[in-house]
Amino acid sequence: MDDSAAETKVEWREWGADAFATAERAGKPLLLSLVAPWSEECAEMDRTTYSEPRIAANVNDGFVPVRVNVDRHPRVRDRYNMGGFPSTVFLTPDGTVITGATYLGVDGFREILDAVRRTWDGKGVEAGSVPRPLREAAPPGGELSARAEEHMVEQLLAAYDDEFGGWGSDVKFPMPRTIEFALVRARDQATRTLEAVRTRLADTADGGFFRFARNRDWSGTQHEKLADENAALLRAFAHGYRYTGTEAYRETAERTVEYLTTELWTGEAVAASQGGEAGYYRLEATERADADAPSVDPTVFAGHNGVAVDALLTYAAYTDDERARRYAERARDHLVDHLVRDDGAVVHYHDPEREETGPTGLLASQARVLGGLTTAGSVLGELGPARAVADYAVENLRGGIDDEHPAGEEPAETVAFRDGASEGPALLDRPLYPLDTNAELADALVDCWLLTDDERYREAAAGALAAFADATDRMGVELATYATAAARLRDPRVVAVGASAGSDLHRAALRLTDHETVVAPDDDRAPPDQAAVLADGEHEGRADSPAALESLLTD
Repeated sequence: MDDSAAETKVEWREWGADAFATAERAGKPLLLSLVAPWSEECAEMDRTTYSEPRIAANVNDGFVPVRVNVDRHPRVRDRYNMGGFPSTVFLTPDGTVITGATYLGVDGFREILDAVRRTWDGKGVEAGSVPRPLREAAPPGGELSARAEEHMVEQLLAAYDDEFGGWGSDVKFPMPRTIEFALVRARDQATRTLEAVRTRLADTADGGFFRFARNRDWSGTQHEKLADENAALLRAFAHGYRYTGTEAYRETAERTVEYLTTELWTGEAVAASQGGEAGYYRLEATERADADAPSVDPTVFAGHNGVAVDALLTYAAYTDDERARRYAERARDHLVDHLVRDDGAVVHYHDPEREETGPTGLLASQARVLGGLTTAGSVLGELGPARAVADYAVENLRGGIDDEHPAGEEPAETVAFRDGASEGPALLDRPLYPLDTNAELADALVDCWLLTDDERYREAAAGALAAFADATDRMGVELATYATAAARLRDPRVVAVGASAGSDLHRAALRLTDHETVVAPDDDRAPPDQAAVLADGEHEGRADSPAALESLLTD
């Protein structure tokens, strides 16, 4: 049970079949509280609404209350999220949704309790419905084309805020993957957004990046710091430095390396997050020295560390930063030794304080760990269990869309990946095909294909992307990863280096190639001690020195 549950007067239960069986026997609806350990709003609702004695008594008497940590249970989160955390969701005993909201104060919560009771008394289990993403049995399908990249460029132009930078006209998220997409297609947008993120979301006193800003001008900062989001921004700033040589980007990336490897370092890997207690961040930098810093969640998530390995090694590749390389190797080794099984299934998390581990084989964990391992293959020349991680996803998470096409039997050219095994209580037995995570895995599979020259990974990536191709014109800028992966499949480029990782030729290749091209060290597609540039498998040229490679790549 989440530690925050002890601070309330509600008698929270664990998520599981027992809670739903209890609700069925008692003829009561369930109250599902989705909380994040880093969220100030979640803590505030516990301190106020759930600690009000009459509300707690009403909940305990009339409902079966269930508390879920959304970081540890992403499949529950993705089926019941009401648009933010906390999410306050009322369910029937079969897991369908009666109604829901996000944060509720005391008065608002009383109103929704009364409304749910009336609905439940009048309709019973018929009051519930299945969320739309779970009613739609399959992604739309379609055929991959250049339209994916073209549409995303159009979206960049349409959504860009010329006055303040970033995309959108209200809440501003940093969108690191969108920045990376723009760096090679709309660089001015990318650099102005990096500048806004650097000056408005970076915590210059304690390090790291805050999650987002509530206002268009990047004011109203939301102060939580999540490891995966910080790592993704580290990578974006590293790429920004590679393209522009802007020293401020390198310095920002360097400070983020320090934050990940000090404040969020557990001793073995990167911790999950740091809370966003508003009172602390209202203090001046000099006053913070005497105050207790927001707590760090020490849980080691495989996916977060996969993103961190990717980002740290990317920064090291551009700068030869030894600290970034060393900590990337340590985080990678911890992943491989403790969170990747022999069959390639990735364990979602490990809680060192409780000696507790999470579920295995979640799509997001597989995708992010694969991304970290393929970057290690490119930068360090060490793929490790990357192929096993990719194979597990391809063999166990593809398809299962309907009874006519059981898992593994759908046409390979349009097969999406499920978010995990379709099993569990309530709506967990319904498959979910998340577009953003399919895109993330497809992008990592492209890396795996270009590093190994194994066509199976290209086919799997193409199938995942094609499964959503007919939705291309509805994708916003936040899905730039989809367009990136689609573009890389259409124009795959690799610099094969016939020399070991760390050689002068290999290091030059890492610095000189654009970030959507893969560098493959110690690769027999190039002659010994030469680099070969390949476009869709065809040789474009060879170089036997860093200077010759630079000339070849810049012609």
